[in-house]
Amino acid sequence: MTVLDHRQPDTVPGWLPGATGPRTDPAPLLPETSPLRILGTEAAGKTDPALLRELYRRLVVGRRYNQQATTLTKQGRLAVYPASTGQEACQVAAALALRPQDWLFPSYRDTLAVVSRGVDPLEALTLLRGNAHTGYDPVATRTAPLCTPLATQAPHAVGLAHAARLRGEPVVALAMLGDGGTSEGDFHEALNFAAVLHAPVVFLVQNNGYAISVPLTQQSAAPSLAHKAVGYGMPGRLVDGNDAVAMHAVLSEAVERARSGGGPTLIEALTYRVEAHTNADDATRYRKADEVTAWLDHDPIVLLDRHLRAAGLLDDELARSASDEAEALAARMRAEFHAEPELDPQSLFAHVYAEPTSQLREQSAQLAAELAAEQEADQR
Repeated sequence: MTVLDHRQPDTVPGWLPGATGPRTDPAPLLPETSPLRILGTEAAGKTDPALLRELYRRLVVGRRYNQQATTLTKQGRLAVYPASTGQEACQVAAALALRPQDWLFPSYRDTLAVVSRGVDPLEALTLLRGNAHTGYDPVATRTAPLCTPLATQAPHAVGLAHAARLRGEPVVALAMLGDGGTSEGDFHEALNFAAVLHAPVVFLVQNNGYAISVPLTQQSAAPSLAHKAVGYGMPGRLVDGNDAVAMHAVLSEAVERARSGGGPTLIEALTYRVEAHTNADDATRYRKADEVTAWLDHDPIVLLDRHLRAAGLLDDELARSASDEAEALAARMRAEFHAEPELDPQSLFAHVYAEPTSQLREQSAQLAAELAAEQEADQR
């Protein structure tokens, strides 16, 4: 029996008994040794000015969207809101990197990406308002429903992307996750299937430092979350998640790589969650105020604003235009959320199964009877 020397894998032909090919060289799959940045480098000066202005506009509008949604939660208009304040660069870049035929698979914190893709804020926030499973048509918007269980949308993204490729459609799926999602089994299954199937899918992990109150150091001992890609046989990318230009460049490259048959990519964006996990969370119990303050100077809007003003690309007119658009969005959100919606409780049973199960039919009938009895009592 031959004993393989695993310390020198390149010297062992076939590398395992019965293996039919050489060991895959991991070097091209390894992520950057430090987060990729473009703002503050020579590459920033080569970026299309129109793209820079568009990113700025979306960031300003996105920040106001987050602020208004948070206020609506405090007013009781939303049941819960996981703000993406501080993470806007990841959100808007994800939406901007996709083509109309592509699919977005968001988590519960990614409503800004959904809105930035063109979905009405009222529809994007329907789930978090507690009114329905989702407020928009996933097929029409090419946006999957917001996913509240961690990472369960990732295998769905792989399945859709693989099915689209089998049909010959040039579709890419982008799955958005948090760092906590990488600790879930669904994350492992999704990346493994994506790599084996060579599926046109991109995984964007927004590493904001905490899975609710659990810091990353207590979740993973990997050099970075991007390094996890190598174990599955796909490239990993490590990027500054608050650098909107770098985010757009890396995401666009990964999306087009997937579209052209290059397979999946795992991207880790280093960012920070400025607000609490949700309105139900007290972040002061597990992180200090000076930690939050330190990140404010690395705010995505601040970084892009500095570059645009230094390059002479941001004047008072553009800043005012972006601010006016943001305020108009906030005003529309206040007006739309002020009206109480008319809800049909029977809609709870829709879109669960293509053919309702016997249990669902029984539950629906029971609810109908209770509603009828309640209506009859009100009329007495």
